[in-house]
Amino acid sequence: MNLLQAFILIVNMWRPAFCKLEAFYRAREHAVAALCSFGHHTITSIAIFLGRDRKKPSADYKLYSWCKWKVEKIFNPLLGLCLHFFEEDYIIIGADDTKLKKTGKKIAFASWQRDPMSPPFHVNFIWALRFLQFSVLMPLYKRTGVPCRAVPIRFIEAHAPKRPGKKASEEQKKDYRELQKKYNLSCLFVKEVRNIREAIDREGGQDKKLLMVCDGSFCNQTCMGMNIDRVYLTARCRKDAKLCRPFQGEGRKIYDDKKFTPEEVRQDDSIVWHKKAFFYGGEWREIRYKEVNKILWSSGAKRRLLRLVVIAPLPYVRRGKRNYRQPAYLLSTDIEGSIELLLQAYLDRVQIEYNHREEKSILGIGEAQVRNERSVSQQPALCVAAYSALLLASILAYEDKPHPDFGEEPLWRPQPKHNSCRALIGLLRISLLEHPEKIIELGIPPPIITAILRKAA
Repeated sequence: MNLLQAFILIVNMWRPAFCKLEAFYRAREHAVAALCSFGHHTITSIAIFLGRDRKKPSADYKLYSWCKWKVEKIFNPLLGLCLHFFEEDYIIIGADDTKLKKTGKKIAFASWQRDPMSPPFHVNFIWALRFLQFSVLMPLYKRTGVPCRAVPIRFIEAHAPKRPGKKASEEQKKDYRELQKKYNLSCLFVKEVRNIREAIDREGGQDKKLLMVCDGSFCNQTCMGMNIDRVYLTARCRKDAKLCRPFQGEGRKIYDDKKFTPEEVRQDDSIVWHKKAFFYGGEWREIRYKEVNKILWSSGAKRRLLRLVVIAPLPYVRRGKRNYRQPAYLLSTDIEGSIELLLQAYLDRVQIEYNHREEKSILGIGEAQVRNERSVSQQPALCVAAYSALLLASILAYEDKPHPDFGEEPLWRPQPKHNSCRALIGLLRISLLEHPEKIIELGIPPPIITAILRKAA
């Protein structure tokens, strides 16, 4: 099985998500074109790439604005494939939010938001859309020795409620404050985690526990306090969070009077450091950590017992000088699971940041010029699903390892540790050009070949 066959095999699993066969065919064409097209990744560019440059692209736009299909139904088959790569009792999923810059002031859900790239001493704002992404963290280093790969399984539009104007009445302001409590990023996160748990059960993963790994924005009362069966959360916390142990005396008192912070735990010599090898940065490295189990966070998780993990700063050498990275402080709701599993899951979470980079810089997610409410949320999601199918195809066909199909690497280039997104897209284009007979068998329209040849020329 080569990359093209594996990719089409995965995309064909989307068929139950579409009521009409024509809509499924068009979505499959858009998935291939979203990966292989050149220039700006607009819907018109995709239509031209598909050989429909002599027709109006209205049907391509209506795929997102009119057709009734749900985003989660094209991601659930991908989630089912990912379950087979977890031999342990846990399936690990990372979550993070990302922002897509826009310019049009009539785009649904677009608003002024804080720029995450702004310097710490000056907050900047951008006009953008906000999305919440969930990615399965595939532990490929256990099977094939290649780094972890994050495979997206959700890409959800996550806008905040619109703030009332200066002339709004007190009742409107009160309603806005109530909406802020119900429709925020943390509430959407909890809702989607519940949906993912149900989807895992439907795909045959009833015996697996779900471990969510997040950054500090999800370490709050809403997320840490979620009570979903077989779901645990590990998130990075502040170094000055006020923690304590359960009260051991008589009476109804819950929290002990003696408070401590994660930073104090790191500096406490009475708590010993443990050392173990973890896969991080493409190789196995020894990492020191401390653990304090069964503690309480009164302002966060309330009465729920937590586990605190402190990761020592990692040393690195730059310009001949030895430096150290910042320490990390983790809070987890899983107080009985393996500490090695929690630490490795947190170290793998950085892969979702690579997802964001490739989706924006290579695939052009967010470049489509749409403003309809359905189109704004569904068009980026379909492109991310195509990207996810491409990553899964690489894992199924080549175990995400370099393969002779990719051609010889230049002598000056080091051997890649896994297949890059650009290499996968390049191989997919070559497969479309060199095997037209397979393209027709797989149901891809021949005009794609003509479009690639015209663009390549």
